[in-house]
Amino acid sequence: MKKLIFALLLGAFSVAANAQTSPQKPATSKVITKQVVDIACGECQFKMKGKDCELAVKIDGKSYFVDGKGIDDFGDAHGEHGFCNAVSKAEVTGEIVNNRFKAKEIKLLPFKK
Repeated sequence: MKKLIFALLLGAFSVAANAQTSPQKPATSKVITKQVVDIACGECQFKMKGKDCELAVKIDGKSYFVDGKGIDDFGDAHGEHGFCNAVSKAEVTGEIVNNRFKAKEIKLLPFKK
């Protein structure tokens, strides 16, 4: 009888202990709305590590690769004023999630000499 009670208690304790879950760390995110930022090639202009020329923005002094828009969506990236050869200004709206900028809208501002 003692062994049966002990086995039932041990089984109940095992089930209860196994049901415990550790809390998930939420993804860090920051919403950006119509903020003027630097925009260029992350590797060529912002010296970010990556695999290839990829669009990036610099927000509050920190560079982020962009998801949702490509480097050639705004013209030839290797042209005279392309993102690989010059840093431009843009008004952006989106969200920073896991150290990447998820673009909803990017509006290039006129190039000033």
